[in-house]
Amino acid sequence: MSDEGFRQVEHAVEIAAPAPAVYRLIAEVENWPRLFPPTIHVEHLERGEGSERIRIWATANGSAKTWTSRRVLDPKAMRIEFRQEVSAPPVATMGGTWIVEAISPATSRVRLLHDYRAVDDDPAGLEWIEQAVDRNSRSELAALKKSVELVTDGSLVLSFEDTVHIDGSAQDVYDFLNEAQRWTERLPHVAAVKLSEDVPGLQLLSMDTRTKDGSTHTTTSVRVCFPGERIVYKQIVVPALMTLHTGYWRLEEDSTGTSATSQHTVIINTENITKILGPDAGVEEARTFVRTALSGNSTATLMKAKAFAEGARKLAGNRV
Repeated sequence: MSDEGFRQVEHAVEIAAPAPAVYRLIAEVENWPRLFPPTIHVEHLERGEGSERIRIWATANGSAKTWTSRRVLDPKAMRIEFRQEVSAPPVATMGGTWIVEAISPATSRVRLLHDYRAVDDDPAGLEWIEQAVDRNSRSELAALKKSVELVTDGSLVLSFEDTVHIDGSAQDVYDFLNEAQRWTERLPHVAAVKLSEDVPGLQLLSMDTRTKDGSTHTTTSVRVCFPGERIVYKQIVVPALMTLHTGYWRLEEDSTGTSATSQHTVIINTENITKILGPDAGVEEARTFVRTALSGNSTATLMKAKAFAEGARKLAGNRV
């Protein structure tokens, strides 16, 4: 391959947040679902001194994808180098660097560098990659700027969890949570549901949820399923009071049964507070409303899962 097929490009954005805070948010991959709209979930596969291998689940053109990358982190220089392990045609190789620079104590510049090569140095493939990298980098940096500035405003971020102890197996609880296509018959607050799973373990879930006043709202989530253990999700269509909603169902089994936990992380949408809660409502009222609604539905789901799993255990015991 010749050097003519190799390209290096750079994009940048200024963010109203301190450079160390911005670097930390990018470096800690568990933050990515909050920072980048396409990212659903990220997990470490390997971690060493200053290097790591990660698996990323994200949406692309309306479908869920997953791939692995290697990263080298330099906290002192606030640099993160990354390289895809296996690239998809027309990309032959793809890598780059995040660089965070302090402009002032309260502002920073983020530079995103890419280098890439097309399969067989094909000119058409190279043009396609160039356009995709430019489009994606611009949208990714714009989303990063918006997300970081929201996340660093702690009053708008809400994280909490609810746990229910179940005298049943984690697998039975998981089956209840995984089989969301049956939630209309199992959960009173679910009015309609549509579940697709083109790739095993990657689900697209659209759901109409009933509120206390009898109305419904529609949400769409991408779910990453780890059988018998966890379901991690991110809503890509969120209720009006949120700009972001991520969460997971986590199951931990021991000799006493299963601890089933529902976790939520939400960013409040300030633009819609008074429209939904009235002219006198503020962020605190929105936080209370959102937590009450999500916690109520999650706990109701866990209690139904509890009845399902404990019923299955009792039925199995009667068969012995």
